[in-house]
Amino acid sequence: MPALLRTPGPDVRRGASSTPAVALTFHGAGDPALTRRALSILADHGAHMTVFAVGTWLSANRDLGRAIVAAGHDLGNHTWSHQTMPRLSEAAAHTEIARGATAVAAIDGSSPYLFRPSGTPSSTAAIRTAARASGYARCISFDVDPADYQDPGSAVVVSRTLAAVRAGSIVSLHLGHPGTITALPSILAGLASRSLQPVTVTRLLA
Repeated sequence: MPALLRTPGPDVRRGASSTPAVALTFHGAGDPALTRRALSILADHGAHMTVFAVGTWLSANRDLGRAIVAAGHDLGNHTWSHQTMPRLSEAAAHTEIARGATAVAAIDGSSPYLFRPSGTPSSTAAIRTAARASGYARCISFDVDPADYQDPGSAVVVSRTLAAVRAGSIVSLHLGHPGTITALPSILAGLASRSLQPVTVTRLLA
């Protein structure tokens, strides 16, 4: 676990700009076939990702979760059922986070340290309190958001991502959207042209 994630604090939005790397983070949900395509593309490019998995999806696709971990990617918690977290009570938020943590632990057996709240780009005080109760000192946010979940088309996802990404960036993407997976090879090529290596959040923050 990176030292930064051992101490409570504000959301982590990016890594150090001196690091010639970026973290491609994916919200884990949707058609498992799309995730398998992403795994294949990343393997072809020698790249790694972090999947913040929705617990219900992960529990229904355990073999896929194990494949993600076996390929050297990070597996994090994106809550149990992808509620809009700022609207939940602290107790309900805690339940969502705790059940999501259990789903992740059932796959990789790790102690919890990678969490991204659902339904919001930023945590609230109540979310942070609930997250700490489940062992998450900080929430992982992002500094690049191509809004791929709106399905703007793969070319737009590529252009938005490459226009905003910098060394140390954490990029928010979604596995359940075909346009995102279609965009992935071009995103990886664009990063390579800038000598930016796609790595896990764990490695980016190490």
